[in-house]
Amino acid sequence: MTGSLGSYGGAGGSPPPSGPPSKGPASWPLWARSVIIMLSLTALLYVIEFIDVVSDRDLDSAGIEPRELDGLSGIAASPFLHADWEHLMANTIPGIVLGFLVLMTRHFLIATAIIWVVSGLGVWLFAPPYTVTVGASGIIFGWLTYVLVRGLFNRNFLQVVIGVAVFLIYGGILWGVVPAGTGVSWQGHLFGAAGGVLAAWYLSKKDRKQAQTPPPSPYGTTNFGNPGSTRL
Repeated sequence: MTGSLGSYGGAGGSPPPSGPPSKGPASWPLWARSVIIMLSLTALLYVIEFIDVVSDRDLDSAGIEPRELDGLSGIAASPFLHADWEHLMANTIPGIVLGFLVLMTRHFLIATAIIWVVSGLGVWLFAPPYTVTVGASGIIFGWLTYVLVRGLFNRNFLQVVIGVAVFLIYGGILWGVVPAGTGVSWQGHLFGAAGGVLAAWYLSKKDRKQAQTPPPSPYGTTNFGNPGSTRL
Protein backbone atom coordinates (compact mmCIF):
# COMPACT_ATOMS: atom_id res chain seq x y z
CA MET A 1 0.00 0.00 0.00
CA THR A 2 1.35 3.34 -0.99
CA GLY A 3 0.69 6.73 0.47
CA SER A 4 2.07 10.20 0.70
CA LEU A 5 3.28 12.42 3.51
CA GLY A 6 0.73 15.14 4.12
CA SER A 7 1.92 18.73 4.53
CA TYR A 8 1.63 20.25 8.02
CA GLY A 9 -1.28 22.57 8.57
CA GLY A 10 -2.75 22.15 5.12
CA ALA A 11 -1.87 24.84 2.62
CA GLY A 12 0.03 26.94 5.14
CA GLY A 13 2.63 24.24 5.65
CA SER A 14 3.17 25.23 9.29
CA PRO A 15 4.25 22.46 11.69
CA PRO A 16 1.92 21.33 14.48
CA PRO A 17 2.54 22.48 18.04
CA SER A 18 5.59 20.78 19.52
CA GLY A 19 4.01 20.23 22.91
CA PRO A 20 4.38 22.11 26.20
CA PRO A 21 7.60 24.07 26.65
CA SER A 22 10.30 22.50 28.78
CA LYS A 23 10.50 23.84 32.33
CA GLY A 24 14.23 24.38 32.74
CA PRO A 25 15.98 26.53 35.38
CA ALA A 26 15.51 29.65 33.23
CA SER A 27 11.74 29.38 33.74
CA TRP A 28 12.00 29.15 37.53
CA PRO A 29 11.03 32.21 39.61
CA LEU A 30 13.80 34.68 40.37
CA TRP A 31 13.86 33.88 44.09
CA ALA A 32 14.39 30.16 43.41
CA ARG A 33 17.24 30.81 40.98
CA SER A 34 18.78 33.25 43.47
CA VAL A 35 18.70 30.67 46.26
CA ILE A 36 20.33 28.04 44.04
CA ILE A 37 23.04 30.45 42.89
CA MET A 38 23.97 31.49 46.43
CA LEU A 39 23.98 27.91 47.73
CA SER A 40 26.15 26.87 44.79
CA LEU A 41 28.62 29.71 45.36
CA THR A 42 28.78 28.86 49.06
CA ALA A 43 29.41 25.20 48.29
CA LEU A 44 32.24 26.25 45.98
CA LEU A 45 33.86 28.25 48.80
CA TYR A 46 33.70 25.23 51.11
CA VAL A 47 35.22 22.98 48.46
CA ILE A 48 38.09 25.43 47.95
CA GLU A 49 38.71 25.66 51.71
CA PHE A 50 38.67 21.87 51.96
CA ILE A 51 41.26 21.61 49.20
CA ASP A 52 43.36 24.26 50.93
CA VAL A 53 43.25 22.34 54.23
CA VAL A 54 43.99 18.84 52.95
CA SER A 55 46.61 19.81 50.37
CA ASP A 56 50.03 21.39 50.74
CA ARG A 57 49.40 24.03 48.07
CA ASP A 58 48.85 26.95 50.52
CA LEU A 59 46.12 28.52 48.39
CA ASP A 60 45.88 31.47 50.76
CA SER A 61 49.20 32.76 49.44
CA ALA A 62 47.31 33.76 46.28
CA GLY A 63 45.57 36.58 48.17
CA ILE A 64 46.22 40.30 47.85
CA GLU A 65 49.77 41.45 48.54
CA PRO A 66 49.68 45.23 48.98
CA ARG A 67 51.57 47.40 46.54
CA GLU A 68 53.18 44.43 44.79
CA LEU A 69 52.49 43.98 41.10
CA ASP A 70 52.20 40.23 41.63
CA GLY A 71 49.68 40.94 44.36
CA LEU A 72 47.20 42.48 41.93
CA SER A 73 46.15 39.00 40.81
CA GLY A 74 45.01 38.43 44.36
CA ILE A 75 42.13 40.86 43.78
CA ALA A 76 40.50 38.19 41.64
CA ALA A 77 41.37 35.25 43.91
CA SER A 78 41.02 36.57 47.45
CA PRO A 79 37.17 36.39 47.81
CA PHE A 80 37.38 32.64 47.12
CA LEU A 81 39.98 32.07 49.84
CA HIS A 82 39.65 32.11 53.63
CA ALA A 83 42.17 31.91 56.44
CA ASP A 84 40.42 28.96 58.15
CA TRP A 85 37.06 27.29 58.66
CA GLU A 86 36.05 29.81 61.32
CA HIS A 87 36.68 32.67 58.91
CA LEU A 88 34.58 31.01 56.20
CA MET A 89 31.71 30.11 58.54
CA ALA A 90 31.55 33.68 59.84
CA ASN A 91 31.00 34.88 56.27
CA THR A 92 28.54 32.15 55.26
CA ILE A 93 25.12 33.26 56.54
CA PRO A 94 25.54 37.02 55.87
CA GLY A 95 26.94 36.17 52.45
CA ILE A 96 24.00 33.96 51.50
CA VAL A 97 21.36 36.41 52.75
CA LEU A 98 22.88 39.58 51.31
CA GLY A 99 23.91 37.93 48.05
CA PHE A 100 20.34 36.66 47.65
CA LEU A 101 18.97 40.18 48.14
CA VAL A 102 21.37 41.59 45.55
CA LEU A 103 20.41 38.85 43.10
CA MET A 104 16.77 39.83 43.54
CA THR A 105 17.61 43.32 42.26
CA ARG A 106 18.69 41.81 38.89
CA HIS A 107 21.95 43.78 39.09
CA PHE A 108 24.08 41.12 40.77
CA LEU A 109 26.89 40.89 38.22
CA ILE A 110 27.49 44.61 37.76
CA ALA A 111 27.07 45.47 41.45
CA THR A 112 29.37 42.65 42.54
CA ALA A 113 31.99 43.55 39.94
CA ILE A 114 32.12 47.17 41.14
CA ILE A 115 32.34 46.10 44.79
CA TRP A 116 34.96 43.46 44.01
CA VAL A 117 37.28 45.88 42.21
CA VAL A 118 36.89 48.78 44.66
CA SER A 119 37.42 46.55 47.69
CA GLY A 120 40.40 44.76 46.16
CA LEU A 121 42.12 47.94 45.02
CA GLY A 122 41.56 49.52 48.43
CA VAL A 123 43.27 46.59 50.11
CA TRP A 124 46.10 46.59 47.57
CA LEU A 125 46.73 50.30 48.09
CA PHE A 126 46.28 50.66 51.85
CA ALA A 127 46.78 47.31 53.62
CA PRO A 128 49.90 46.96 55.79
CA PRO A 129 53.05 45.80 53.99
CA TYR A 130 54.13 42.17 54.03
CA THR A 131 50.59 40.90 54.54
CA VAL A 132 48.29 38.74 52.44
CA THR A 133 44.56 39.47 52.54
CA VAL A 134 41.95 36.80 51.81
CA GLY A 135 38.21 36.47 52.34
CA ALA A 136 34.85 37.46 50.90
CA SER A 137 33.98 39.94 53.65
CA GLY A 138 34.82 42.96 51.47
CA ILE A 139 32.20 41.87 48.96
CA ILE A 140 29.72 41.11 51.75
CA PHE A 141 30.16 44.62 53.16
CA GLY A 142 29.55 45.97 49.66
CA TRP A 143 26.39 43.92 49.25
CA LEU A 144 25.20 45.26 52.59
CA THR A 145 25.66 48.93 51.76
CA TYR A 146 24.25 48.39 48.27
CA VAL A 147 21.01 47.05 49.76
CA LEU A 148 20.98 49.76 52.45
CA VAL A 149 21.23 52.79 50.15
CA ARG A 150 19.74 51.54 46.87
CA GLY A 151 16.25 52.72 47.79
CA LEU A 152 17.53 56.22 48.61
CA PHE A 153 19.13 56.62 45.18
CA ASN A 154 16.11 55.11 43.43
CA ARG A 155 13.62 57.09 45.56
CA ASN A 156 11.75 53.83 46.04
CA PHE A 157 9.79 53.40 49.28
CA LEU A 158 9.79 49.58 49.25
CA GLN A 159 13.53 49.44 48.69
CA VAL A 160 14.04 51.89 51.57
CA VAL A 161 11.95 49.66 53.84
CA ILE A 162 14.02 46.64 52.84
CA GLY A 163 17.19 48.63 53.52
CA VAL A 164 15.96 49.60 57.00
CA ALA A 165 15.08 45.98 57.80
CA VAL A 166 18.49 44.79 56.65
CA PHE A 167 20.16 47.50 58.71
CA LEU A 168 18.32 46.35 61.83
CA ILE A 169 19.58 42.81 61.26
CA TYR A 170 23.10 43.31 59.90
CA GLY A 171 23.88 46.98 60.51
CA GLY A 172 26.12 46.09 63.44
CA ILE A 173 28.74 44.54 61.20
CA LEU A 174 29.44 47.99 59.76
CA TRP A 175 31.68 48.50 62.78
CA GLY A 176 34.07 46.34 60.78
CA VAL A 177 35.05 49.40 58.72
CA VAL A 178 36.71 50.90 61.81
CA PRO A 179 40.44 50.15 62.19
CA ALA A 180 40.80 47.28 64.65
CA GLY A 181 43.43 44.83 65.78
CA THR A 182 45.70 42.82 63.54
CA GLY A 183 44.24 39.98 61.54
CA VAL A 184 41.16 41.91 60.37
CA SER A 185 41.21 43.71 57.04
CA TRP A 186 39.24 46.83 57.88
CA GLN A 187 40.53 48.23 54.58
CA GLY A 188 38.66 45.53 52.67
CA HIS A 189 35.52 46.19 54.71
CA LEU A 190 35.72 49.96 54.27
CA PHE A 191 36.39 49.95 50.54
CA GLY A 192 33.90 47.13 49.99
CA ALA A 193 31.25 49.27 51.70
CA ALA A 194 32.27 52.24 49.55
CA GLY A 195 32.01 50.05 46.45
CA GLY A 196 28.47 49.09 47.42
CA VAL A 197 27.43 52.74 47.66
CA LEU A 198 29.12 53.45 44.33
CA ALA A 199 27.33 50.51 42.69
CA ALA A 200 23.96 51.64 44.08
CA TRP A 201 24.51 55.17 42.76
CA TYR A 202 25.64 53.99 39.32
CA LEU A 203 22.87 51.43 38.87
CA SER A 204 20.16 53.78 40.17
CA LYS A 205 20.52 55.82 37.00
CA LYS A 206 19.66 52.74 34.96
CA ASP A 207 16.75 51.86 37.23
CA ARG A 208 15.24 55.35 36.96
CA LYS A 209 15.74 55.41 33.21
CA GLN A 210 13.94 52.08 32.84
CA ALA A 211 11.12 53.29 35.09
CA GLN A 212 10.63 56.35 32.87
CA THR A 213 10.56 54.33 29.64
CA PRO A 214 6.94 53.59 28.64
CA PRO A 215 6.16 49.93 27.99
CA PRO A 216 5.86 48.93 24.32
CA SER A 217 2.36 48.98 22.86
CA PRO A 218 0.93 45.50 22.23
CA TYR A 219 -0.29 46.81 18.84
CA GLY A 220 3.10 47.89 17.61
CA THR A 221 4.40 51.35 16.81
CA THR A 222 3.11 52.95 13.66
CA ASN A 223 5.69 54.87 11.66
CA PHE A 224 3.64 57.78 10.33
CA GLY A 225 6.61 59.04 8.34
CA ASN A 226 6.24 56.00 6.10
CA PRO A 227 2.53 55.27 5.55
CA GLY A 228 1.60 51.64 5.69
CA SER A 229 4.69 50.63 7.67
CA THR A 230 4.29 49.26 11.20
CA ARG A 231 7.24 48.36 13.47
CA LEU A 232 6.49 45.57 15.94
